[in-house]
Amino acid sequence: MDTNTTPTEKEPAAPDALQERHGPTVGMRTIKTAAAAAICALIYHFFDRSPAFACIGAIFGLGFNMESSKLNGGNRLFGTIIGGVIGMALYRVHLFFYPDGGRSLLLVPLVFLGTILLIVLCQVFWVGGVQPGGVVLCILLFNTPADSYISYALNRIFDTGVGVIVALFINRYFPRERVDRWLQKLWSCDTYLRYYWEERSWDTE
Repeated sequence: MDTNTTPTEKEPAAPDALQERHGPTVGMRTIKTAAAAAICALIYHFFDRSPAFACIGAIFGLGFNMESSKLNGGNRLFGTIIGGVIGMALYRVHLFFYPDGGRSLLLVPLVFLGTILLIVLCQVFWVGGVQPGGVVLCILLFNTPADSYISYALNRIFDTGVGVIVALFINRYFPRERVDRWLQKLWSCDTYLRYYWEERSWDTE
């Protein structure tokens, strides 16, 4: 009897990149993020003020739970504060030599120095603030008029704070567990109403 049989080889599993991908979904975090941005836009509508940076702060600050919201929001807020303060100070140095603002080679060493200061200060106060702080720093140095760099920085810090607060509020008072319970109650109520209507649908006279 021939016992030299070759065992059946299993087909290798497909790499993750080749596995079937599911389409995009709209989950709880998506809804809460959109709600946070919309609330910021609604608040600012009554003050005739642009809600752009507040909405950005809300979108950055909305995490999947309260702890992640604190981390994401803190990154955005503290990074904006640190980058804004450094940017204002360095742009003031630039205006000392170039009162009309504009572009100059002096901005090259200033952005070099500012980036180092940003990273060092973020290491001390808030590690995750480097990226958002760098955005504010570079905008202040390269893309802000000389007569509005202070107001720009202060307004951006304030608006970012508003957005982060709204995001924290949403995650604090509307956690997933609570919203799920509300949706279940709403669905139960809808089921009861449909049952009540179907049971008495014959009574139409």
